[in-house]
Amino acid sequence: MKNSVTALGAAALMAALDSGVAANAQSYPGDRVSGEHFATRSVTTATQGMAATAHPLASQVAINVLQSGGNAVDAAIAANAAIGLMEPTGNGIGGDIFVIIWDPETRQVYGINGAGRSPMGLSYDDVVETLGEGNAIPPLGAMPVSVPGTVDGWFAMHERFGSMPMDEILAPAIRYAENGFPLTETIAYYWERNMRILDGRFANGEFEEFANAQATYLTEDGDAPREGEIFRNPDLANTYRLIAEGGRDAFYDGPIAQTIHDYMERIGGWIAYEDLAAHRTEWVEPLSVNYRGYDVWELPPQGQGIAALQMLQTLEAYDLSSMGFMSAEAIHLMVEAKRLAFEDRARFYSDPAFYDEADPHALYAELISDDYADTRRALISTEAAMQSVTHGDPRIIEDGDTTYLTVADGNGMMVSLIQSNFRGMGSGLVPDGLGFMLQNRGELFSLDPNHPNVYEPGKRPFHTIIPAMITRGGEAFMSFGLMGGAMQPQGHVQIITSVIDFGLNIQQAGDAARWRHDGSTSETGQADETAGVGVLSVESGMPQDVRDALTALGHEVVDGDGGFGGYQAILRDPETGVLYGASEMRKDGAAQGY
Repeated sequence: MKNSVTALGAAALMAALDSGVAANAQSYPGDRVSGEHFATRSVTTATQGMAATAHPLASQVAINVLQSGGNAVDAAIAANAAIGLMEPTGNGIGGDIFVIIWDPETRQVYGINGAGRSPMGLSYDDVVETLGEGNAIPPLGAMPVSVPGTVDGWFAMHERFGSMPMDEILAPAIRYAENGFPLTETIAYYWERNMRILDGRFANGEFEEFANAQATYLTEDGDAPREGEIFRNPDLANTYRLIAEGGRDAFYDGPIAQTIHDYMERIGGWIAYEDLAAHRTEWVEPLSVNYRGYDVWELPPQGQGIAALQMLQTLEAYDLSSMGFMSAEAIHLMVEAKRLAFEDRARFYSDPAFYDEADPHALYAELISDDYADTRRALISTEAAMQSVTHGDPRIIEDGDTTYLTVADGNGMMVSLIQSNFRGMGSGLVPDGLGFMLQNRGELFSLDPNHPNVYEPGKRPFHTIIPAMITRGGEAFMSFGLMGGAMQPQGHVQIITSVIDFGLNIQQAGDAARWRHDGSTSETGQADETAGVGVLSVESGMPQDVRDALTALGHEVVDGDGGFGGYQAILRDPETGVLYGASEMRKDGAAQGY
């Protein structure tokens, strides 16, 4: 195995972990003397800078960049590079990136769609013929691989807003890749789980090559590294160094692109040098709705961000605060709003460059309009769950594992950044000697020729990852995001209502018990097997009387089994400039400031 892992910690501790004593020991939470009892920690406060990521070391990297004179964009790129090394279970430069930036000089929000496209050399007919009897693109192997957009996204945002040289920005991640870092608990859990699943699926013949991933992510003994063990990735260090020295062209029009091309050719894949060379990041205009005086910003499709906006538009007419936090009445309305929005998501969200509409952006504007929200809201009853839901028709009105991070600097710039390889660690494919796994985002293309999200060469697949930003009175207020596939729009709404309607601080909003509704039509147009009212999964902190009341309203309530996302946030007080940071307990992250 190329990459080395060294054990840390006392022998007694490791023996306890091996025996399962530590894992099986019972423990009970202590009592907080202030704030809500369910919050795991206080909000972090600072004035000069704040970073909240899914790994404490990545947060520290961002803070160090800020303290060295970089701005929020520089720090966000540095943290993203570090966490691509430290949390390969969900992200890395083999995946895509989406960003919302608040620029204090122009007092505007800017959006980056850093999604890559499907290979030009793979036609729809080729896909269908290759799959044979299959009716969906598989999650692993070469077929779901689309061009990785992250690196070009870094350079696009850096060219426009960055202030520190890129070689300095990438230097911390290069040092950690060479010298190593200790694994954290949750990441170690997913690392072992994902590699075990990939091993079984490779043995079952589900993808073309696995030796490179094993050499990159397993120890010399063939095991996944454990919590507290030092992991090094010299291949990724070399790749980062090529990018630091050669810029984005090193990745898309140079040695890295050629390596990816040669690897794909060797294993029988489709992404080619020409696909990488043609890739460009797109600057997009974020869309917003005003929710109780706050402007909530999301990126337009092919992502699912406007599903959160549609939900908020539906909920605007209800007095949620009078219903009470974590009440069955409020949760019922949020779930019903989700069900309506997700049917539209399945029908209308796709790459606008391929949409069969004269102006797809006009369609998206209709989906988040007040009038359309009125027509959809009329379908909701406060007395019972809808028995079935279908998409609406906005034209009747006149005319898919992820990491999230956010950084703010003392000058008022805020960055909301989300980045992903998609399902699991990605496609299972690590190009020769590069130290990162390619994404499997193309799994989310539909094979229904009449669906707007149908597979086509050179097309961007539907995307689940969505950053968010809130402004108020023309000033940045809150930058946040929540990982986890279809959980993301649902989670955004739960966070927003917790803060705006129920008055929780941003740490409490993240630590509170969540719900997740499953059973809507998928983004590929396939009806879920749990069609009807679907299934409402709830975390253990949901009170039993609330569960009973939701059941009485017709919801099928079940205990959750994970999949409730991972959240970070920064809130800026517009009067004092004080920054408040939060990183929830479902991940290993931390909010740090100075």
